[in-house]
Amino acid sequence: MTEARTPITVYWRWGCPYCLRLAVRLRAAGIPFRKVPIRDPEAAAAVRAITGGDEITPTVLVNGKALVNPSLEEIRAALRG
Repeated sequence: MTEARTPITVYWRWGCPYCLRLAVRLRAAGIPFRKVPIRDPEAAAAVRAITGGDEITPTVLVNGKALVNPSLEEIRAALRG
């Protein structure tokens, strides 16, 4: 699969500058993603499970791999598998 066809999930928090920066970079790179706000209790619980109890954003799921505050390069590498 190519990057453009592989969806990723970005857990984000309103007002988070790191989330905003990542969203801008993903859009510029043409990488589709789904944003999930951690205001949702289930989403917040998922992030805490990934990070060992913290609500760090952005937390990204790519091909079953969790990345915490990743760079665009880390996401591209995870997309390649």
